[in-house]
Amino acid sequence: MTIAAPREKVWRGLTEPEMLARWWVPGDVAAKVGHRFQLAIPGFGELPCEVLEVQEPERFVFTFNDWTLTWTLTVEGTGTRLLLEHSGFDLEDAHIRHAFECMGPGWRDETIPRLAALAAEID
Repeated sequence: MTIAAPREKVWRGLTEPEMLARWWVPGDVAAKVGHRFQLAIPGFGELPCEVLEVQEPERFVFTFNDWTLTWTLTVEGTGTRLLLEHSGFDLEDAHIRHAFECMGPGWRDETIPRLAALAAEID
């Protein structure tokens, strides 16, 4: 997805707790390898996370429950190309398979557009 905002603003949306809470969910996120935090996911409760990789402002990777979220931000004109890889699904588990099938459209159609809207508003 291309976001009509500079990469630094998208980065802030991903890595600052107050910004993250505005477009996704509350959590004490920080762009520091080894940082452990929780995300308050409606219907699932507090899910454990740990930051695995930080290459500011290009790449941010953290575990999310049993999965891994890899965010890659690339400058594209005056905006940002955002790539999200959500990996680690055990598709043999019916509950996890259902989550997998729901999350792709959710990220694409609802969640990431909220990040894009927030990034466009950041001063």
